[in-house]
Amino acid sequence: MSQLFSPRPIGPLTLKNRVAIAPMCQYSAVEGLPQPWHVQHLGRLAISGAGLVIVEATGVEAAGRITPGDTGLWNDAQEAAFGDILKGIRTYSDTPIGVQLAHAGRKASTAVPWKGGRALTEAEGAWETFAPSAVAFQDDWHTPTEMTEADMDRVVAAFEDAARRADRAGFDLVELHAAHGYLLCEFLSPISNLRTDQYGGSAENRARFPLRVARALRDAWPKTKALGVRFNGSDWVEGGVALDEVTDFGRALHDMGYDYLHLTSGGNVARADIPGAEPGYQVPFAEAMKAAAPQANVMAVGMIFDPQQAEDIVASGQADLVAIARAALDDPQWPHHAAVTLGRGEGLPPQYERAGKAFWPGYGRAR
Repeated sequence: MSQLFSPRPIGPLTLKNRVAIAPMCQYSAVEGLPQPWHVQHLGRLAISGAGLVIVEATGVEAAGRITPGDTGLWNDAQEAAFGDILKGIRTYSDTPIGVQLAHAGRKASTAVPWKGGRALTEAEGAWETFAPSAVAFQDDWHTPTEMTEADMDRVVAAFEDAARRADRAGFDLVELHAAHGYLLCEFLSPISNLRTDQYGGSAENRARFPLRVARALRDAWPKTKALGVRFNGSDWVEGGVALDEVTDFGRALHDMGYDYLHLTSGGNVARADIPGAEPGYQVPFAEAMKAAAPQANVMAVGMIFDPQQAEDIVASGQADLVAIARAALDDPQWPHHAAVTLGRGEGLPPQYERAGKAFWPGYGRAR
């Protein structure tokens, strides 16, 4: 029996297996509106065989976009566009679809990666960025505006509004983005949060605003749908967020009613020594979180690409679910192929069954 391909409840939602497709920015939206690219991208992931698909980091306000190509959920047109995509998917797939709600903080107002990923110039439409402290991500990036209480109130309201829009659009799940050096992660880390008021200094103070956002989102998102959070296990630099602070934050979210905890790392420091070439390099953070909160659903991510590797992570109890990312871009049928490798049925859509192992003599040779 494969543990990876066994069902798993996360709050009110039961996944058919433990494989999630992690949020992966496509940087292809226009004014926050998903485009035909997103239709085909999400459509093929919805028939991948994964237990869950999570849409890319989606800005809760225009200032919270990483790039001009980010998707958004701050207006009616964006809500309607996502609603149309989900309605289309529901004609051929029942795979749960979630969305990651995000604010980029000091890492906002940048060019898309294939145009350099650098800070935008005024001529390119740069916008004001916000952060816990007026400290730029890099020397040649924008210096953000240190957030006031009014700014915090605005962002909290934006998360609440985006959650209601996500619900109306038909999403099954919301994931709160508190990782990769974006706004909530910036508050949590002593590297980027230099405040001396109630939002800075101690770990308790640094978590105060992220937990406020998390509470507001929990209250705004229906309890009949699943809610998770992605956050960093490490900044990968000396003096960054500590692992005991990470697990304390995760326990607080679990106690608040979050249905899963998704552990990742990095992105808060421009030059950090991240061992990203090592398979499963972030799994120890998920394992530590699981040990600290045994009742929580914990998701591992990061260089997970081999089916047996994913199986072992779940079977050993290091995590309850695994998220794959670039492996799914490389092979959109990764979950189906993993199921066959682990001795499970393929579960392909009937239109694709004749390309499966049972019907196509070329299957083994193609692998």
